[in-house]
Amino acid sequence: MSTLLDNLNWRYATKKFDATKKISSADLNTLKEAVRLSASSYGLQPYKVIIVENPEIREKLKAAAYGQTQITDSSQLFIFANDLNAGAESVDAYIKNISETRGVPADALAGFADMMKGTIANLSQEAKNIWTAKQTYIALGTLLSAASELKIDATPMEGFNAAAFNEILGLDKLGLNASVIATVGYRHGEDDTQHYKKVRKSNEELFITI
Repeated sequence: MSTLLDNLNWRYATKKFDATKKISSADLNTLKEAVRLSASSYGLQPYKVIIVENPEIREKLKAAAYGQTQITDSSQLFIFANDLNAGAESVDAYIKNISETRGVPADALAGFADMMKGTIANLSQEAKNIWTAKQTYIALGTLLSAASELKIDATPMEGFNAAAFNEILGLDKLGLNASVIATVGYRHGEDDTQHYKKVRKSNEELFITI
């Protein structure tokens, strides 16, 4: 546990990445696996994760992110895109996956499937989109923790034009929406932010035990 806390104390929102340093394939695969294993509501994972390495595309995305250099200087850009069409088809695909993974007949999962379908169907489109977008933040948190374990810097970012990202990446055609993004890589020696003391609320301010 002390190692976990040390890693979380080590990490910070990197402002300037070293563009010459790239994440190894092995470490990138570890980050991807951590995100894949992340918790989500029902385990449904109503999102896609787009990893952008192409420099030309990243230049376009930087313009849509108000010129923030992390977009192009980091090793990779993770884009968490929530599913705008989550519904019966998503549930059916998930049930099929459960059945095949656990060796359980799909019929035995019918009650679980009906419950999920009913819950989602009762949501308005706006509420459904908010729900799927929230799920991306859980995956983002898993990415941040996993990156700190590997001493890889990761910066969560909301400062971008989602509509422009969707257009550049063609996400709108896939029924997806860029919800939140994260840049991953290695801090630049000239990033003064790394030397700042971490500022957080005290336990007394943050926690209420009832």
